[in-house]
Amino acid sequence: MSPVIAEDIEFFYGDQIILRRLSFSVVRGDFFIILGPNGSGKTTLLKIIANILKVKKGDLRIMGNPIENHSRRSLARTLALVPQMAPVDFPFTAMELVLMGRSPHLGFLALERKNDLELAKNAMEFTGVLRLAHRKMDQLSGGEQQRVFIARAICQAPEIMLLDEPTASLDLTHQIRIMDLMEKLRKEKGLTIVMVSHDINLAAMYATRLLFLKAGKEAGIGTPEEVLTFKNLERIYECPLLVDESPLGGFKRITLIPNKFLKMKIAGK
Repeated sequence: MSPVIAEDIEFFYGDQIILRRLSFSVVRGDFFIILGPNGSGKTTLLKIIANILKVKKGDLRIMGNPIENHSRRSLARTLALVPQMAPVDFPFTAMELVLMGRSPHLGFLALERKNDLELAKNAMEFTGVLRLAHRKMDQLSGGEQQRVFIARAICQAPEIMLLDEPTASLDLTHQIRIMDLMEKLRKEKGLTIVMVSHDINLAAMYATRLLFLKAGKEAGIGTPEEVLTFKNLERIYECPLLVDESPLGGFKRITLIPNKFLKMKIAGK
């Protein structure tokens, strides 16, 4: 059973169409990365899968059931969302935030049990933030905050994890740590990862499958080897670039060509 199946889904605001007849499926255990230019509908699609936005047309199934048949609690037990811009200006410690991931599993006004505390500690240890348990969120760096939010999502015990550009605004070290953490979650905990990203090279290194969007339409879907071609990328991004194999081997490398190098080539330099 595919964790996510979309068939001809559409989304629009008034007369503005954001997603157009989009169909795809996410395989269990996928590291599924959604790419595309700004305004192509990537974050909108992620919010639709998370049930923050409602599909206007078409059929969306989560774990085999139409999304509209899921209660909020059952959906929260199935998938967890790590947003791109999560607020941190609240007086919660890292541990308190992670424990919020247990709320779908607790009764109304129920307090966390010993088992919930153990799950929170395990999630924080897995993401390398247990030492920050008693620090306030606004005292943490951007990379630390992101790992705490991922720990909260792990503590939620989902089958699907949704992430909206989790490496945005992070330095290179933290980008790799976050991506390695996602790969570890997929392999060791069996999670299905669905992620929005702008970084094609990171996607080439980690994704099992890619979905490209352009102007709300599917512009390519498949393995990185299948879709990361010069022809596809030039059509999608409409800019000069090179596609070759990474010197590390085994995956594609995409290099943008600055305008000054094009001018030098034309001038024969």
